[in-house]
Amino acid sequence: MMKNIKRFSAITIIGVFMVLFHACDDSSDLFTVVQPDAPVLAALDFTDLELDPINTSNPAITLNWDDADYGQQTSINYAIEFSKDAEFTDPVIAATTTGRTTITLSINEVNASAGNAGLNPFEWKPLYVRIVSSLGTQNQIESASNTLTFNVYPYFNYVFNDYYLVGNATAPDWNNNNNNPALFRDANDSNRFYYTGYFGEGEFKILETKGLWQPQWGTNDASSIDVNPGDGSDPGTFPNNNTAISTPGYYQFSIDFATNTFDFQPFDATGITSPASLTIQGSSAANITMNALGFDGHIWYANNVRLIPGNFEFVTGAGANWGSSTSFSGVATDGGGAIPVIVEDDYDVWFNDLTGRYVLIPLNL
Repeated sequence: MMKNIKRFSAITIIGVFMVLFHACDDSSDLFTVVQPDAPVLAALDFTDLELDPINTSNPAITLNWDDADYGQQTSINYAIEFSKDAEFTDPVIAATTTGRTTITLSINEVNASAGNAGLNPFEWKPLYVRIVSSLGTQNQIESASNTLTFNVYPYFNYVFNDYYLVGNATAPDWNNNNNNPALFRDANDSNRFYYTGYFGEGEFKILETKGLWQPQWGTNDASSIDVNPGDGSDPGTFPNNNTAISTPGYYQFSIDFATNTFDFQPFDATGITSPASLTIQGSSAANITMNALGFDGHIWYANNVRLIPGNFEFVTGAGANWGSSTSFSGVATDGGGAIPVIVEDDYDVWFNDLTGRYVLIPLNL
């Protein structure tokens, strides 16, 4: 088969093809490079793939292909791309390999790629796959293989941690399973959490699981956090190593589990009034009444409510519609849009009318 010929300046490709050509004294010389024959992806022996949410490390799919031909003896890079459409409008790279013509992807890898490609969990949808070859560290001279497709049934992988208040400065007191208020996760940084609200005289700690005392977070100094993961000693309390809050009032607490730091500062809530009522309304839920926390009327909750894929807003009795564009957590504003719900489950929903922060905690994922 006749191959197309392309010419490239050595300045452009010398870094990619140094292994293919001898260095030239005159960098303006032209090299002749063969437009490659694309890799050929072998057919699959199945049409439907249901992904197991339990044994996620098990192999899900093995792909085999014939080498691309660049007309030179060189090591070829291969990227495995998935897409929700045959045109690969927004492809997702599931894995890469060099010098090999086969790869096995785990259930977790395929599930993550399907989700990143835009497929919803718990629905049968086609997923498209191809191999893209290239050369060098800059992945030059790409060439895409033929496309295969199969139907996939992804599961949902909830990757976030959730945290709760406990202590005599908080609503549940020292009860680890007493409708403990949730911390509000940053939508852009899953390690960072906030809680702005009323704290009474006393102390508090952070728990990861309601009903369990460990893992338990506190502090043994004035700025860094310490943890008992379950086999150590319990740390001191917030806000400052067993130094209690002496003046009840509104405070802003933030904690970063990546940097192991926290901050606790007074918060001015003057002039901020709570709505008379608050409901969850939208395609995810018809009309769910939220309850104000008796300890702090700015904190609202709805426990164990069923939400289906769609969206919703927090609607006040005065007709304000608070929402945002981020699922699971974020900052809602009046007229900010509808909050997406991407997977059906029973949820605990928390909302803070001082800051607009919200968090949706699935109970079964």
